[in-house]
Amino acid sequence: MSLRVDLQIISDWIPDGARVLDLGCDNGTLLKHLQQRGITGYGLEIDNGKFADCIASGINVIQADLDQGLPQFSDQSFDFVILSQTLQAVNHPDFLLEEIVRVGKQAIITFPNFGHWQCRWQLTFGGHMPLSRNLPNAWFNTPNIHLCTTQDFERLCVNKNINVLNQSIVNHAHKNTLGTKLLPNLFGEIALYQIQKQS
Repeated sequence: MSLRVDLQIISDWIPDGARVLDLGCDNGTLLKHLQQRGITGYGLEIDNGKFADCIASGINVIQADLDQGLPQFSDQSFDFVILSQTLQAVNHPDFLLEEIVRVGKQAIITFPNFGHWQCRWQLTFGGHMPLSRNLPNAWFNTPNIHLCTTQDFERLCVNKNINVLNQSIVNHAHKNTLGTKLLPNLFGEIALYQIQKQS
């Protein structure tokens, strides 16, 4: 089974045998791939259609609203909690981030970087909310309600006493380039972070 490149990066960061919780797991593609490596866990998904897809694929899935937090899970009950391309779509990302590092020993968070140069260009010179491959919706119909940059996310981690263990800031093709290495907040379109609550 081939994965989207960003999901492959996430998969590469998770060791065999880990126990994972995939928040906003979509149709369960990542969990299905991880299961083939002996990794166990659950997905959380609110969308009825995607929830049904997970069930049909044999994925352990719970229908839940991430804006309610993760009260059904105890502290440190998973090795990894994954939140892929969803942080910007929840009502209280700071609260959800606290819940994620409470429930998971580590977490992997990915999101579109609003600090990318094309977003800055469109806002500054076009005078309108940016549209891009990773932010394709207009301002009035976007599911993204809390857009952030890599710097914003890193500041939030500092404020919440969360350590960044690993990061990959990539372009639209999920590749590292000279630009994404030297100036990740300017040239990176997608941010992937592996994080852990400070002990």
